Amino acid sequence: MPRKPAWLLTSLGLFTICAALAVTIAVANQKERAHEQDEELDSVKVSPQTQKVILENAFVRVIDDRIPPGVYEPKHRHAHGVTIALTDYEIEQKNYATGKVTRSHRRDGEVNWSEAVVHDVRNVGATPSHAIRIELKY
Repeated sequence: MPRKPAWLLTSLGLFTICAALAVTIAVANQKERAHEQDEELDSVKVSPQTQKVILENAFVRVIDDRIPPGVYEPKHRHAHGVTIALTDYEIEQKNYATGKVTRSHRRDGEVNWSEAVVHDVRNVGATPSHAIRIELKY
């Protein structure tokens, strides 16, 4: 079997290395853009007047969320986790993944699980909402 010329092997090797490098850079850029988008939609950064971090460590982030009647929290994201209502309140939420708008009445002491979400929220009731949200980091 005849041997391939050395220049051809070198060209193929360089092409393979360049292609692998290009793919690696593209994946890294995509991850960086996703991280930047997550930061832009961070609920505490989007709504600092209504949301405050009260505990954060490597496992969880706990948010104290208080929305006066009629107040709107613009588009933001939450990791999956648990929400505990500390008052009775009525909210309307738009889920950006599904486009679905839902209205919910929460009762003091009610506990709800939710998957990760990108949404906006408006307190459509007559009473302030107060909830604790525990977001898991894994």
